[in-house]
Amino acid sequence: MQIRPLDPDDIPAAAAVLHRAATVFILHECDPDAAAAFLAQHDAAGLRRNLDAGFVYHVAIVDGVLAGFVGVRGGTHLFHLFVDEAFQRRGIAGALWQAARAAALGPGHPGIFTVNASNVAVPFYAAQGFERTAPVQADTVPYNPMRLVVSASVPLVDPA
Repeated sequence: MQIRPLDPDDIPAAAAVLHRAATVFILHECDPDAAAAFLAQHDAAGLRRNLDAGFVYHVAIVDGVLAGFVGVRGGTHLFHLFVDEAFQRRGIAGALWQAARAAALGPGHPGIFTVNASNVAVPFYAAQGFERTAPVQADTVPYNPMRLVVSASVPLVDPA
């Protein structure tokens, strides 16, 4: 597995991963209009807008295929973390999160990360040290606000 910064040429493949994973793991909890709105907001054009707005994205490449990606907004909000269903249970999500976290941490970082986790992703984020900060919310899709406070003395976990 290779993790590297997202290249604009990766956007169509990343959008396809997002669409497939969201359809399986998130959108089954939504009415059809909300699901369509979510997918329209998070398509290739949406990823391009986020990249242009300064979001920092990394991709995981497995055997030449974009298996997943992560995006962080403003250095502190984990905005996207999707792994294609065919590549799950291989440590890819954890490796992507560690790469995103390492890229974000640096001088002046407040040591706090937030995420709006889907219901199915809460156990993953809890295992990474995130804690719920409020009950389930609903915007376009249901989500769980979570927060991680990073201690400067806690080293990054080696995903290997």
